[in-house]
Amino acid sequence: MLEKLIFEKSSPGRTAYSLPECDVPVGANNYSPLPIPKRFLRDEIAELPEVAEIDVVRHFTRLSQLNYSVDTNFYPLGSCTMKYNPKVNEDVSRYEGFVNLHPYQSQEQCQGILQILYDLEEFLAEICGMDAFTLQPAAGAHGEFVGMLISHAYHVKNGKRRNKIIIPDSAHGTNPASAAMCGFDIVEVKSNSQGLIDIETLKRNMDSDVAALMLTNPNTLGLFEKDILKIAEIVHDVDALLYLDGANMNAMLGITRPGDMGIDILHLNLHKTFSTPHGGGGPGAGPLGVVKKLVPFLPAPRITKKNDSYKWQYDFPDSIGRVKPFYGNTGVLIRAYAYILSIGSEGLRKIGKGAIINANYLRKKLSGYIEIPYGERCMHEFVTSTKKLKANGIATLDIAKRLLDYGFHSPTIYFPLIVEDALMIEPTDTETRETLDEFAETLIKIIEEARTCPEILKKAPHNTPVSRLDEVQAARNPDLRWRKQG
Repeated sequence: MLEKLIFEKSSPGRTAYSLPECDVPVGANNYSPLPIPKRFLRDEIAELPEVAEIDVVRHFTRLSQLNYSVDTNFYPLGSCTMKYNPKVNEDVSRYEGFVNLHPYQSQEQCQGILQILYDLEEFLAEICGMDAFTLQPAAGAHGEFVGMLISHAYHVKNGKRRNKIIIPDSAHGTNPASAAMCGFDIVEVKSNSQGLIDIETLKRNMDSDVAALMLTNPNTLGLFEKDILKIAEIVHDVDALLYLDGANMNAMLGITRPGDMGIDILHLNLHKTFSTPHGGGGPGAGPLGVVKKLVPFLPAPRITKKNDSYKWQYDFPDSIGRVKPFYGNTGVLIRAYAYILSIGSEGLRKIGKGAIINANYLRKKLSGYIEIPYGERCMHEFVTSTKKLKANGIATLDIAKRLLDYGFHSPTIYFPLIVEDALMIEPTDTETRETLDEFAETLIKIIEEARTCPEILKKAPHNTPVSRLDEVQAARNPDLRWRKQG
């Protein structure tokens, strides 16, 4: 199953290309006597692999087959919504008219893409119950950062300099990081015994120094904050803002809208919820939505429409300014636009219902075999705990590695931190019942192996191209460069 490095396939003198003779006149029109100026030429020949075209094709095809992907296997990665994305949206994003656009073209030549972006903002505002959106943020954490900048600008405009952001202990790790980058102090609020934000603790920490509460709903335990209206009231009583981390929006599509719950500001992860391949570090997009009182602070420029004509408008004196060059991550935005148009409002509702049904189905199948600390029901994901297997010398990581032997990617492990030895499972809306059954049966089998043959898990994976790595060493001392020996 292993594939050699392409350098190891190299044979002196072999090539994968054939170039015609250079047809640039030497010395013509006072150019350099060489087609390429000497200062740009190498002194030594580059040590590149010398391989035939077929070797190149086979090498990279084999590498792609060794890689794990959502197109080949189930990817129940909790809090990340690794769902299958229709290929038609990929095709649309590659239309020649989009691919050949240049960000420096005049607005008159870009009316099509400006209309798409304008309409997408309108779609997202309607889906979320917000008054306006910006498409500039490049990913979810970037959206959080922009949201915190807007929170700061809003309070300063009102003559207040608030310095605290309240964040639940089950929040995504980027929440406190984003707030801290904007100069805020972080106040952590503990969850109660049901895994929800503790209302009394929230009340005690809510004062005139609080700029916003950053809330994830459904939260990272996969539970809906049933007291959301009360939470909004507590926040708004001191003129603070209620921020929603919209990473888990997949569970609410077409069912409920954050704006109707009292949310003032939220970001979405288009690369989780709205049809963009997710993984490998990108691509991403984290549009940010706001209620009416926060619209003046949105990043500029913004797209405006007049008489069926679209243009960039810069005149927003209270804007926090530009946070992303040009139009944002346009390829991701086009995919989301095509996705929403193709499935419609009823399709959005099916996505939300499918995510909830699949998660609860899988939760029920596993409930008799693995501990599930919080809740009788869940939304789009749920969190289990493997701490009882410690008696057999088994760690959560061992279970994650063993799943690879059966062709399944591991769920998120050791998060959220409020669950000891957490295994966080999100099946998404796109998986079939048969796939969920197969995953559940496999995980049950692995739990039994942990009790009867723990050594199998400790040495897993056994059937992958690369066995278990020293992950700490790999992270601290990565070796990403090939060097010729001798």
